[in-house]
Amino acid sequence: MVVLISSDNEWFTVDKDVVNRICSIKVENDDQPIALENVTSDVLKKVLEFCEYHRSDPLSSDDKPSEQHQWFNSTKRQPDICEWDSNFVAAMDRDTLLDIVLAANSLEIKPLLDAGCKNIADKIRGKTTGEIREFFNVPNDLTPEEEEQIRRENVST
Repeated sequence: MVVLISSDNEWFTVDKDVVNRICSIKVENDDQPIALENVTSDVLKKVLEFCEYHRSDPLSSDDKPSEQHQWFNSTKRQPDICEWDSNFVAAMDRDTLLDIVLAANSLEIKPLLDAGCKNIADKIRGKTTGEIREFFNVPNDLTPEEEEQIRRENVST
């Protein structure tokens, strides 16, 4: 068993084979808790649920750190995302989904990162700039005059 500590100081005792799905964590001493400074307990629960579901998926024996656990199809341009993964991220609200993507990136869980990013891409596909800004909570820092100038410059002829 391995102990993981979330950024909000919640402790999780997890099977080592589940933790092995998290490529950024190298378990050298089971007695030493591992602090995850950028992952809250709510997000870590979701990450561990994902890793638990995939615990029996085969792991790669490649020794390269970023490719140590290639339990995904890396030979295709678009990753294979199973129905469970797709449904898992689709059920999340926007804020949780964005936090999961950040955690998956930080923890190097490529299948979770791929599923989250694909879900986000699907949600913003075909949206206007304003709708995308709203989705990501990005304030509009352009004046109305600057927006109008951009519209004029980008009018198709």
